[in-house]
Amino acid sequence: MTRPGRDDAPDRLYTLTGGRSRSAPDNPFDLVTLVVAECDPAPGMQSEHTAILRMARKPMAIVEIAAELRLPVSITKVLLSDLLAAGRVSARHPHMAAVIDPDILEQVLVGLRSL
Repeated sequence: MTRPGRDDAPDRLYTLTGGRSRSAPDNPFDLVTLVVAECDPAPGMQSEHTAILRMARKPMAIVEIAAELRLPVSITKVLLSDLLAAGRVSARHPHMAAVIDPDILEQVLVGLRSL
C-alpha cells in the first residue's frame, strides 16, 4: 500500500515547490485554515495550482486540500503560499465555535472507545 506524499519520489516534490521545503515563516496556514479561490485557473499554471483553485471554489481546509492532492501538508502549504502571494487565494481561520462542536467531539470519543 502506498502512502500519499510519503512514497512520492523526492525529486517530484522538489520540482513541485521549486526546491522549497517550507513555506514562509509568516504564512497564515495551519491544518484547519480555510482557503478560498479568488480567481479561476489561468492557462499555463502548474497543474497542482490549478487543482487547488478548482477545489477551493468553496472554503476548504488545508488538510483536505493536501489529502485530495495526495501531497504532504508541508508541500501543500508551499503551493498555497505561492497562490496567496499572487492574490489567487485568500486564507482565514474558522471561528472557534465551528471548530469545537461538543456533539462532534462526543461522537468521536464514542467512536474511539468502540475501537
